[in-house]
Amino acid sequence: MRAALCTAYGPPEVLVMADVPKPTPRENEVLIRIHATTVTATDCLIRRGEPAWSRLILGLARPRNPILGIELAGEVEAVGRSVRRFQPGEAVFSATMVKMAGCAEYICLPEKAGLARKPANLSYEQAAAVPDGALTALTFLRDIGKIRPGQKVLVNGASGSVGSYAVQLAKYFGAEVTGVCSTANLEMVKSLGAERVIDYTREEIPHSGESFDIIFDSVGKLSFAQSKGALKPGGVYLSSAMTDFLRSALPQMLTTSFSSKKVKTGASFCTAERLDFLRELVEAGKIRPVIDRGYPLEQIVAAHRYVDQGHKKGNVVITV
Repeated sequence: MRAALCTAYGPPEVLVMADVPKPTPRENEVLIRIHATTVTATDCLIRRGEPAWSRLILGLARPRNPILGIELAGEVEAVGRSVRRFQPGEAVFSATMVKMAGCAEYICLPEKAGLARKPANLSYEQAAAVPDGALTALTFLRDIGKIRPGQKVLVNGASGSVGSYAVQLAKYFGAEVTGVCSTANLEMVKSLGAERVIDYTREEIPHSGESFDIIFDSVGKLSFAQSKGALKPGGVYLSSAMTDFLRSALPQMLTTSFSSKKVKTGASFCTAERLDFLRELVEAGKIRPVIDRGYPLEQIVAAHRYVDQGHKKGNVVITV
């Protein structure tokens, strides 16, 4: 099968197309013919080997799994003899997280992995753009931030993959949402449900005098120190940016005992139950993916170059 391989840490040019063996499902696995995947900011960080500590997990000299691609959508082609949840021909979607391997024609996943049936109202390309960003936003807002109806929420990076889902999910949970993005994305973020949108190229973030129950930085560019004054007593600062983890850990420890304003961190995990919840929201029209542009798998280098610029709107999709 054809796959895009990451041969070393570095610029997009370390990615090459190659023929690799097609996987065979074990008795508890599902063989999926991948129709679409994405290039996320996390994919680009992994390709660059950033932050440096992540190489202890991913591989010291190069990714142990050279096939990148965190999220995917495709069709079940075969199942192992003990699989009961899925049948050949079913359309599915998934976020494989650190397993990656979405930038290939086929993948085998355990039946009990984070795998669910694809939203019926989305194409494969659209469905591939849901799991990672939406799961991250859901985890941080619902599970870590404990969002409640009537709260005021600020989403920094509201036009990105995580941020665009955070705006929509915060609205779904009954919050009043302020989004932060660049001039070009103001109308798009408004269309996702934000009551107010701040253009960070023209306005200070956050404004003095404003206060929020939750400040969610989805891009690692708004620190807790910058945000603390705009948090209400008992307010929560969240950051999902991978590069922001170590910076967030120390403030979290310091504020736990000495302030009602908290920094909270964590990690998102893909489960079938969470994907089913997101599928229901998509099919009910409560959330939708934002697609910036698409590339064929053979143009994976160009896709990574574009995402590296840091200005994508929502998601960049790869058709496999």
